[in-house]
Amino acid sequence: MSGRLRVAVDRDACCGSGNCVRTAPEVFDQDDADGLVVLRLPEPPESEYDTVREAAYNCPAAAIEVTET
Repeated sequence: MSGRLRVAVDRDACCGSGNCVRTAPEVFDQDDADGLVVLRLPEPPESEYDTVREAAYNCPAAAIEVTET
C-alpha cells in the first residue's frame, strides 16, 4: 500500500506556463489576475497521483513539490 501524496507549490518560483493545469486540472488552477499556479488539492485522491507527479516533473520552474507521507 502506498502512502498519501502531499503537494505544495511555490508561487514565487512559478512562471505561469500552465503545464500543471493542462496536466492535472483537478489539482491545479491558474490565478486569473497574475497567471500563477493555484493549488486546489494539497492532498489529491490516489486517482490523481500519476498526473500530479507528471505535472511536477514537467514544471519548467520546478515550482511544484510532491512528497509521499
